[in-house]
Amino acid sequence: MKIKEVLTSPGLTGFYFDDQKAIKEDAEHDGLAYVGEPLTEGFSSVRQAGESISIMIILEDGQVAYGDCAAVQYSGVDGRDPLFLAEEFIPIIEKKITPKLVGRELDSFKDLAEEFDNFKIDGKRLHTAIRYGLTQALLDAVAKAKKRTMTEIVAEEYNLKLTTRPVPIFTQTGDERYMNADKMIIKHADVMPHALINNVKEKLGEEGEKLLEYIKWLKDRVQKLKNEEDYQPIFHIDVYGTLGLAFDNNPGRMADYLERLAEVAKPHALRVEGPMDSGSRKKQIEDMKVLKAKVKERGIAVELVADEWCNTLEDIKLFVDEEAADVIQIKTPDLGGINNTIEAVLYCKKNGIGAYQGGTCNETERSAQVCVNLALATRPDQMLAKPGMGVDEGLMIVKNEMERVLSLLRARRG
Repeated sequence: MKIKEVLTSPGLTGFYFDDQKAIKEDAEHDGLAYVGEPLTEGFSSVRQAGESISIMIILEDGQVAYGDCAAVQYSGVDGRDPLFLAEEFIPIIEKKITPKLVGRELDSFKDLAEEFDNFKIDGKRLHTAIRYGLTQALLDAVAKAKKRTMTEIVAEEYNLKLTTRPVPIFTQTGDERYMNADKMIIKHADVMPHALINNVKEKLGEEGEKLLEYIKWLKDRVQKLKNEEDYQPIFHIDVYGTLGLAFDNNPGRMADYLERLAEVAKPHALRVEGPMDSGSRKKQIEDMKVLKAKVKERGIAVELVADEWCNTLEDIKLFVDEEAADVIQIKTPDLGGINNTIEAVLYCKKNGIGAYQGGTCNETERSAQVCVNLALATRPDQMLAKPGMGVDEGLMIVKNEMERVLSLLRARRG
């Protein structure tokens, strides 16, 4: 089966592009918007609409496969590619990539993905968002050509054993960390709440007191709203480097605080993502290793999750090799081709490091569905409910796609 035609269309994502630098510098909310000047190159405002591009591959038999190009909410910082705007990148896809695709045989996702993930124009690789959406479309196209699920194609080409158990789903509240936590508890999210602790003054507290109060509230809320005795979700908090800011990047002071957090969270397991942002990959690894050693030495019941400066497959392998975290967030759009997400999850698992197949609220329903298929084949410890920050929508998209594929797999096993 060959590719007959390739089409593109502009679209919206499930959230927004946010200028992380401006937010960390105390840009203030004005309703859903932010007040202040953007600080990251390419941004026209601190918060602006998220954009996507759909790539549609038409097969010889008329079937249509598609994937969505999307970039993370906090684009253009911490080593990531710049802001992704549809108007700028659709011409590149149509003029430079489409001619290379038409007429190609859809016999191997892995080969096609690796080829186009490494495709260069004037010596430069494509924007991560293009590589992300294009490889999604290629996986869907190969699956349609072979009349299989995308999960089966990944498992077959990477020699993985399929299982019909769901993968734990991690949900994120955004700034509505109280109301949205209720949604998570009522719908029995496996891992929660993310909480978006991206500002010391407003959200963490100068001494971390606001987050401590929130964790206590969250634990009490689970007890009040749960309708099954054995429901005990993992608490996963993303602090966006604010612990380093509040505690002067002092590992002893940060460990003291993490110990208090873990005590308040009991009996829930606790994961803390991005405790500091050290300004470079090398320094981030060094600081994460020191803090991890402190936590382990003191027997503190918390898992440290790497995010900042851990963007590409190369980054992830380095963090794993250096044992710089207990869990690695594999932020799917940042890795470009979804073949890299597959390799990253498998590398973490092979080396005994937790794999969190993440992403961003700023994706689309299509990229989320494709990511479900990757997770069902590779079996990370958790995957993100996405897109958006409303909880219900992202959880529905991911949960329903997961259950559909699992049902198909069970039926085919007879």
